[in-house]
Amino acid sequence: MCRHLACLGPEEPLGRLLVEPEHSLYRQSWAPRRQRYGTVNADGFGVGWYAPDDPQPARYRRAGPIWADQSFADLARVVRTGALLAAVRDATLAGADGEAAAAPFAAGRWLFSHNGAIPGWPRSVASLVPLVPPADLLSMEARTDSAFVWALALDRLRSGTAPGPALAETVRQVAGAAPGARLNLLLTDGETIAATTWGDSLFYLSEPGHRTVVASEPYDDDPRWREVPDRTLLTASRAGVALGPVEDAVAKPVEDPAPSPTPGSVRAGAPTFPKEPCT
Repeated sequence: MCRHLACLGPEEPLGRLLVEPEHSLYRQSWAPRRQRYGTVNADGFGVGWYAPDDPQPARYRRAGPIWADQSFADLARVVRTGALLAAVRDATLAGADGEAAAAPFAAGRWLFSHNGAIPGWPRSVASLVPLVPPADLLSMEARTDSAFVWALALDRLRSGTAPGPALAETVRQVAGAAPGARLNLLLTDGETIAATTWGDSLFYLSEPGHRTVVASEPYDDDPRWREVPDRTLLTASRAGVALGPVEDAVAKPVEDPAPSPTPGSVRAGAPTFPKEPCT
C-alpha cells in the first residue's frame, strides 16, 4: 500500500537518494516495480531526517502526490542528512486524514512507517485496543490502521523493548488478531534501522562502515541489493545488516548496543532459513 525507504550513511542531499536514482522513491510514487498491492502511490508522502547534534528528527509531509509538490523539489536539493526515513502512500481509504496519515510517524527520536493494511479495520483489531495507553490512543495522529500499529509499537519502545523485538511483537499480535494483515514495518532512530517483512517486498543495500539502505524495492540496478525473505526481522546499523525470523525475536532491553553483523548474522543475502510465501 506504499513504498518506503530508510538510510544511514554519509551526509548528502535528500534528493541524492529520493529523487535522482533511476527508480527512486520519487518515481515509485507512479511506477513501482515490485509493489504487490496497488499501482500508484499518490495519497500523500513524507520524509523525516536527522540534523547533526539534534536527536529529534524533522519531518516534511503532504497529503498529495510527491511529484506535484514543488517545495519538496527545492527541499530535496538543499537539505543534507546522514539518516532519513521516507515514504509515498497508497491509502486504503482515499483521503483518510490527509497529511496526518502520511508516514513517517514520529515520537521523540523515532521515525516509523507501515507498508501494508489490516483487513477488517478497525473491528478486526478491537481486542488490541486495551494494549495502548488511553492517552496515546486519544492522541493518535490519524484514524488509520498504520497509526494504530505505530501506537502499539511505540508503547513497546517506551516500555524498554529494543527496536527489533518491539516491531516483531507488534506484528505477531496484529497478525494474530487480523489474519491476512500485511505488516511491513520500518523504524529508525537515526543510528539504527529495524524492519519487518510480512506480506510485501523489502530489500537492503549494505556497504559496511559506510551506508545501509533498507527499501521496499531497489532504487537502481546495483547488483548488491539483496531481497529480504517474507516474515523476517531485519536490524541494521551503518556497520551492516542482520536477519532472522520474526517469530524468533524476543524482547531485549532497549539499551542493548546497535545491531552489528556477527559470525552468526545473515550477510549478503544468504538467509539461514527458507523463504516463506507472502500472506
